[in-house]
Amino acid sequence: MLLSDADRELLFEQLGRHAAEGRLTIEELERRVAAIEAAEHREQAAAVMADLPPLAAEPPQRRLRWGRGHGEADVPSPGWQPTGERFRDPRSGRVMRVWVDPAGGRHYVADERD
Repeated sequence: MLLSDADRELLFEQLGRHAAEGRLTIEELERRVAAIEAAEHREQAAAVMADLPPLAAEPPQRRLRWGRGHGEADVPSPGWQPTGERFRDPRSGRVMRVWVDPAGGRHYVADERD
């Protein structure tokens, strides 16, 4: 999935927070910012962030819709990893893909292959 400008801005903010918390030197921050700027896909950006721990008390990144027990996101957030698990939502009839965030939370996003 392509990396949007909004995704990049969110990742830049997260990198800034990691630097402010002392996890990254200025040189490392600059290297990672350049890598995010060059990334075309979310998977590439996720690799840049993979070794950093989750940030505490992050604000919600995407609006979630709740219905029949499923927390559905409009798009996967940076850092979420896709799983091979898919299911058909009985409410909407859409095929959903399961994504896992760094803390182990599960999220459901409409699968574009459907």
